[in-house]
Amino acid sequence: MFEFLKDLPIDERIRRINEIKLDLQNYSPFSSNPVDCVIWVKKETVFANDYNPNSVAPPEMKLLEHSIMEDGYTQPIVTWKTENGLEVIDGFHRSRVGKESKEVSNRVMGYLPVVVVRDSQTNKNDRIASTIRHNRARGKHKIEAMSDIVIELARRNWSDDKIAKNLGMDEDEVLRLKQITGLAEMFSDKDFSKAWDIDGSSFEVEDEENLEEL
Repeated sequence: MFEFLKDLPIDERIRRINEIKLDLQNYSPFSSNPVDCVIWVKKETVFANDYNPNSVAPPEMKLLEHSIMEDGYTQPIVTWKTENGLEVIDGFHRSRVGKESKEVSNRVMGYLPVVVVRDSQTNKNDRIASTIRHNRARGKHKIEAMSDIVIELARRNWSDDKIAKNLGMDEDEVLRLKQITGLAEMFSDKDFSKAWDIDGSSFEVEDEENLEEL
């Protein structure tokens, strides 16, 4: 088999190796972990999501590029399958470097290393939550963007408790992120909400009218 693979054109060889990995995963005791099966796909088939609150400054992007050139890809890009290709859940900047850096792209022959999440996690709410968990585990996220995502999940009928549990927050943090927007509709199911005065002590907002004044 190895002799057969060795003589194949590069794209065909990669396709066959991916197939072997996917077949082996069916017998792996770790098959429930996406990292158990890393495959290489054409960079054109990978695209960004529209809800990632993480950002990397240009100097850090250059460092990431240098790291990949020196060490290779040490982490795969986490994706899910769509009818248009593979949407990034985590690893957007790793995918950007592989797409935009000529040197990196040449190094990996125009491919990117990916893992694909389980079919049970392809609901958009679950994908958003997964992206946030990855970012928060590294301590990287924009507060304003996090607030927007909390609002979106609330509008998708996720309770504060469910948002907190899935995003790794406590309910007070969820509440504060809602307050950033100043949208009274987010508190329609609350008798009051916690807010903060200038010295950091809390006070109560007893109705939507008072909330709007804040």
